[in-house]
Order: sequence, then C-alpha cells, then structure tokens
Amino acid sequence: MLHRPRRFWPLYLGWIVLCAILFLALSGAEDPSRRTGRMLSNDAGRTALAFLRARDRERFRDYEVVQVAAARAGEGAREARWVVLVDKVPHTGLREAWVVELAADSGKLLRVRRPAR
Repeated sequence: MLHRPRRFWPLYLGWIVLCAILFLALSGAEDPSRRTGRMLSNDAGRTALAFLRARDRERFRDYEVVQVAAARAGEGAREARWVVLVDKVPHTGLREAWVVELAADSGKLLRVRRPAR
C-alpha cells in the first residue's frame, strides 16, 4: 500500500496569514487583563521602593520587592490600592519586611507598616 503525501501547506499558509492579520489588527487594542485608570504592578513596586528609600536611603538600600498585589476598595481598607511587600536581601523570612500601600490609580503613598504575622 502506497501512502500519498498530504498537501496541507495551503492550510498552514492560511493560518500564518490569519495570525499576521490579527496581530496587526489588535496591536493597538487595550489589554483586557489590565484595568484602565490603574498603575501597573511593576510601577507600583518601583514606586514603593522609591518612597522607602526617600525616607531612609541607607536603611532600605538592600531591600527589594517580594510581592505586589491589587486590593479592591473594601478589602481591608476604604480605597483601592496596591499592597507591596518588600524585604531585605538576602530575604529575612519577613523579619525585616515592610508593607507599602499605594493608591491604585495615582500611586500616592497611603501607609507604610509591618506585615501582619
């Protein structure tokens, strides 16, 4: 029994063309996973470290962002905010960690506190 070669190349070519068209058509579209009017998590982490280092550059020199989480209004506070956990490097198991809370929309400093244990 002889096997004839299947000719799927037009299908592959069509798929590549369709993907290229969709890529170009959607390149300027808003990312649905990011809410409008809210700063990005990476920016929130950098802003939180900047606030801490502005307070005491020498003390927070060796700190880095460990976790950034978005909290909606009513989840522990009245306002929507970014909750940024920073810890000293090498990580101290939260012994020297700090939590910085920033307004979700503007990045304004709301509070700096120790993490709850």
